[in-house]
Amino acid sequence: MADSYHLTNLTMDAITPVEALDTPSDLKEKGRKKVSEAVNQLVADSFALYIKTKNYHWHMSGRHFRDYHLLLDEQSQQIFATIDPLAERVRKLGFDTIRSVGHIAQLQRVKDNDEDFVTPRDMLLDLVHENKKMAKNMRDTHKICDDAEDVATASLLEVYIDETERRTWFLYETTREIN
Repeated sequence: MADSYHLTNLTMDAITPVEALDTPSDLKEKGRKKVSEAVNQLVADSFALYIKTKNYHWHMSGRHFRDYHLLLDEQSQQIFATIDPLAERVRKLGFDTIRSVGHIAQLQRVKDNDEDFVTPRDMLLDLVHENKKMAKNMRDTHKICDDAEDVATASLLEVYIDETERRTWFLYETTREIN
């Protein structure tokens, strides 16, 4: 029984890159493609938000330095932990994922901050904004997953949406001025 998933009689030289990276799925290709494109944007956003959070972690200053430094380190680790499962989900769907820093730059929606100095409060407020956008983008991707009947990716996103909302909440509470 010969099909595209049984390549035992072919050498790697005889197959195309598309065939070599082919992954079996019972989901329709059109839906898988849409999900993969949306998830790849989340992978790029996650890399960019990870770097932005680490940037602020490294450049934090002021009287709350230790608390903010530790908070941003914890949050950056959480963001980083989402990247591989998201990228692997794209591969499980049979499509390519991020290949380079340039590819990330093409897809990311997180705005870079290359300023020489940002106040601690502005750092935290910027991260509130970026995490809120990330949660919205994840919910939008979840809708695409629902349309494609891709419960596995949707399920993964549900956990990450909750984590993103928690990060937003912590950052927001840290910026509040309450007497």
